[in-house]
Amino acid sequence: MSTDKDAVKEIRVLKASGEQEPFSYKKLRRSLERAGVSPQLIPEIISHVMNELKDGMKTRDIYRRAYSLLRKWEAPKTGRYALKNAIMELGPTGFPFEKLVAELLKYQGFSVEVDKIVQGWCVSHEIDIMAQQNERLVIVESKFHNKPGIKTDVKVALYVQARFEDIRKQLPNQFGREQKLLEAWLVTNTKLTLDAIRYADCVGIRAIGWSYPPDSSLQNLIERAGLHPLTSLTSLNRYQKRQLISQGLVFCREIDKSILQSIGISESKATHILIEANKLCYQHDLH
Repeated sequence: MSTDKDAVKEIRVLKASGEQEPFSYKKLRRSLERAGVSPQLIPEIISHVMNELKDGMKTRDIYRRAYSLLRKWEAPKTGRYALKNAIMELGPTGFPFEKLVAELLKYQGFSVEVDKIVQGWCVSHEIDIMAQQNERLVIVESKFHNKPGIKTDVKVALYVQARFEDIRKQLPNQFGREQKLLEAWLVTNTKLTLDAIRYADCVGIRAIGWSYPPDSSLQNLIERAGLHPLTSLTSLNRYQKRQLISQGLVFCREIDKSILQSIGISESKATHILIEANKLCYQHDLH
């Protein structure tokens, strides 16, 4: 099936934030490519979606249509395509996301401590994650949102920098003569506003968000590590996902047959879920 890109140039779609923007054929293609969808299937999905486009259509409806087609034709890739929503499903609290960020740091060779109290020059601070790798000492603020359309703005970056400066001033008193290179990171599951990116870059905060930075964004880091959240699994319903998260589980690779059966899932269904989890966690080459 061919796609007529010119025919949709004037169609505007409604984002979750309430903003309107022109429909982007390239964005839809990129999202499918990132999910590892078969090259021969991508034009087919795009063609079906574009045939149903209407001016003012919500982006979430476009996503749902592409998702349903992908689930029908190439189910193992659905979890990767739905990664952004799967992370939001980890809420409502930010603790599972904090665990996700901590595991991503471990994958990169850091030792980590979570919810650590650190004394600053003026006040004490509860740090989401303290990570260390040789002489590098990193304080990490993990900012989680569980509603679409929200961006992490410059106020969050300002907050991170203020805490960083207070801790850095006190650092020699905490570690004595041992020299540490202190860094501040901001990791979020949403997009960062342009001002947040500019400010973080200006003061030296490492900012990681959805699709930023292009070569090491949150989704890139998750895919490289194979640390897909269990909420990506299409063979689990929402109630079953909540049961697993309430037990402190976050990742596909943490579940096994006995865990699934403990929440009332049959042996045959558990086998099916584990097959999907295995395909999702270990098909993480980037496209």
